[in-house]
Amino acid sequence: MYRDPVQSLEAPSLPSSATAMRPLRVGMIGIGTVGAGTFRVLARNQALIAGRAGRGIKMVVVCARSLARAMSVVGKDVALTNDPMQVATHPDVDVLVEAAGGTGPARDWVLAAIRAGKHVVTANKALLAEHGNEIFAAARQHGVAVAYEGAVAVSIPIVKALREGLTANRIEWVAGIINGTTNFILSKMRDEGVGFAEALAQAQTLGYAEADPTFDIEGLDAAHKISLLAANAFGMPLRFADAQVEGITALQGLDVACAEQLGYRIKLLGVARRRKDGEVDGVELRVQPALVPATHLLAHVNGSMNAVMVKGDASGVTMYYGAGAGSEQTASAVIADLVDVARLQGTHAAQRVPHLGFHADAVKDSLAVLPRAAVHTRHYLRVPVHQAQQIEAVGAWLAAQQVPVLRVELACEKTAPAGAGPQVLVLTDAVAQSTVDLAVHALAAHPAVAGPVAALRVEMLEG
Repeated sequence: MYRDPVQSLEAPSLPSSATAMRPLRVGMIGIGTVGAGTFRVLARNQALIAGRAGRGIKMVVVCARSLARAMSVVGKDVALTNDPMQVATHPDVDVLVEAAGGTGPARDWVLAAIRAGKHVVTANKALLAEHGNEIFAAARQHGVAVAYEGAVAVSIPIVKALREGLTANRIEWVAGIINGTTNFILSKMRDEGVGFAEALAQAQTLGYAEADPTFDIEGLDAAHKISLLAANAFGMPLRFADAQVEGITALQGLDVACAEQLGYRIKLLGVARRRKDGEVDGVELRVQPALVPATHLLAHVNGSMNAVMVKGDASGVTMYYGAGAGSEQTASAVIADLVDVARLQGTHAAQRVPHLGFHADAVKDSLAVLPRAAVHTRHYLRVPVHQAQQIEAVGAWLAAQQVPVLRVELACEKTAPAGAGPQVLVLTDAVAQSTVDLAVHALAAHPAVAGPVAALRVEMLEG
């Protein structure tokens, strides 16, 4: 993530051991799931971490609502407070770990720490998606780092991969399953044939979903993450407000089964794709449930696991897989960021990897997020009809509306539940969303059609 200063080849002046340099002093706001995991892993692996960082990493002060609970986690050797600003501006803190979550107060704490000359580590994707442009600008002004590997896909080092491992590439697209809750729900709907509500209840019982799961099931959490990945991939500011976001609350079990019949599986995907063809120059930035071929690697990412794929012009397609949630899984990423910060001593800010992968003068403020109508993908349509023989009328009518139809068939009896009536399943070739929207709207009034038409995108994600 960051580069150490260039050293002379002659008689380097380095400490003889990690203990010879003053430890990196950490202040943390929040001692919940992420904070407690971070403290535990730091304590358990302190010698290993120091050996990799070149110095120790020491927790010196923690802010928590319940000081008694905090002491039960961190013991008596760490100072405790219930004032977040005291941690953010503490004179004995080198780096702030923001582990409380939220956006408003967290923004204030982070900006206060930056103004006080402190580095910041956070796994708060909502904070960065909504206020990251302001936070990164402040960090550049004050010469400090803001690290956030844990904000996207938790234990998967995808931010580091984009900013460092793939730095030679022109990134063409980034796509992935980046919300474990919705992936668990969709896996249950496919494997057990249960409806959305029952699958969500199971996720809540097992702790995969919050009591209020809105951010997950409506796609907002995934949109925060894909906004961060797009900025790192394409050299653009964070554009969360422009992302097209669709969750899985309206998804029917019938469509999960029909997708299986066609040889596909439905996943909630975050997709960022650079489009530069003809007069179109921009980025598709979207989250939606989509069909992927059953043979595709992403189709086999199940349960609460995450996976991200990146297409680079030189590297080709690479894939990154791992846990999408968890206390110590998130701590793994947070501490990796702390190790990077610990290596910064003596490094000029201009030598560090930029916060969003591109130096400020190379960021393309003019790179726009394309509107929904301009998104170009294949599509799946499920058209309920009065009689099975009307399948030909549906296919012919769509072709007349300039929809490039690739495949038309009826849902088989074991796919469609009793009483659902005949269902015509359509797969199209790649076509603009605007064309599909017009066709679906008009198709609803066709005399052969017996109910609402279901429409989902199909993502091939080819190399």
